[in-house]
Amino acid sequence: MVELKTDTSIDAMLEAGQVVASALTAVRKAADVGVSLLELDEVAREVLRAAGATSPFLGYRPSFAPTPFPAVICASVNDAIVHGIPDGYRLRDGDLVSIDCGAQLGGWAGDAAISFTVGLPRPADVRLIETTERALAAGIGAAVVGNRIGDIAHAIGTVCREAGYGIMDGFGGHGIGRRMHEDPSVPNDGPPGKGMPLRHGLVLAIEPMLIAGGGDTWHADSDGWTLRTDDGSRAAHAEHTVAITDSGPRILTT
Repeated sequence: MVELKTDTSIDAMLEAGQVVASALTAVRKAADVGVSLLELDEVAREVLRAAGATSPFLGYRPSFAPTPFPAVICASVNDAIVHGIPDGYRLRDGDLVSIDCGAQLGGWAGDAAISFTVGLPRPADVRLIETTERALAAGIGAAVVGNRIGDIAHAIGTVCREAGYGIMDGFGGHGIGRRMHEDPSVPNDGPPGKGMPLRHGLVLAIEPMLIAGGGDTWHADSDGWTLRTDDGSRAAHAEHTVAITDSGPRILTT
């Protein structure tokens, strides 16, 4: 069931979204060569604690997962696309890192993701990240009253395909509100003009996930969570929580 949020509820979701944005900013600042993924998770935990927020990631166990998720961020490095579990891995010069983070505050959720490089960046990684961010911006730009879910998917997919990148098969964005994952699903590719009409009060997590090698396929690690590119190429992920309003899209996680 799709729930349209009131303006007051969207304002409350903005507060949760600001916690997410602060956590991602702090993690990005802390990320450097030699820093472990567990240390980055602790940075995010401290931001959540200071804000009086909790993590919708910690303990989360969807139907595909063999175990509850043990962290407050997903930390995916190089060929890991999404859902990487933070561990003792220490960042190396040239790593491409994607961090996904959520927050629950006052009964509302926020969810966002960023990708960045550590140390000396590879030009190919810079282009991949920039394209992922452009795809996100295109999707947000299509998130207007009167459009449909398919218009968001088409906007994202057009940017990705024209750049020669793959789009992670079977994964995309989602509705968000009282829970981190709500209806509707938001694909990252597809024909325009299809799907649910966009109305004032619909709040979506829009999140392109691009694969540098151009393929769309992936596989899961033995941990059951980390999803990697089949071709071993690098991946990038960007996400914002966005409210659709009569005045245009309102980003809640900046």
